[in-house]
Amino acid sequence: MKTTLIFDLDGTLMNTLDDLHDSVSYALREAGLQPNAKQDTRRYLGNGIRNLVNRSVEQTCPTADEALKDHVFDTFRSYYVAHSMDKTAPYEGVGEMLKECKKRGYLTAIVSNKLDPAVKDLHKAFFADVVDVAIGETKAVKRKPAPDMVDEAIRQLSLLKGNPIKKEECIYIGDSEVDLQTARNSELPCISVSWGFRERSFLVEQGAKVIIDRPEQLLGYL
Repeated sequence: MKTTLIFDLDGTLMNTLDDLHDSVSYALREAGLQPNAKQDTRRYLGNGIRNLVNRSVEQTCPTADEALKDHVFDTFRSYYVAHSMDKTAPYEGVGEMLKECKKRGYLTAIVSNKLDPAVKDLHKAFFADVVDVAIGETKAVKRKPAPDMVDEAIRQLSLLKGNPIKKEECIYIGDSEVDLQTARNSELPCISVSWGFRERSFLVEQGAKVIIDRPEQLLGYL
């Protein structure tokens, strides 16, 4: 019996692309570099913000050294924490789906490679009443696709429940190849979503077995 749902954030519960792209563009301009297209930012998402920044810098400036990448990253991080909710919002239907999951008694968590302060802010602003735990990238927990965030989410949810949650009780939901690998590394079944940052055909190529096209379809698998 499934009791626990573990969600990716960016591209799964929330459309964060505009704020991430604006923040990368600001950091690149501040360093005297030309911003990339939004589609490039979309392609670079999923494996942590450091990867997003490094690949963005490398595209616009192939000769960039580590000092320049560090500078752009620091600028991005400061700007994004202050502007992570300018344009970001849940995808249509996500709020209703989470409310129904809560009504049915499921425990829920967010695990994201986004910076932990931004994850906590978004959780508080949009999901505090429907998602139990939110975990972002910190030095203490390895980012996805390592299983550490998922393991930490299960640990925290077990404390809330008052007894251990077995992995057989959990489902992972995400939108990218990183999420598929995270689920595999965590030994969890994965439900992929097609409305996020990767195309359905790409998810199939990456081995996705179950793909949903609307948030409410998740309820049919529970």
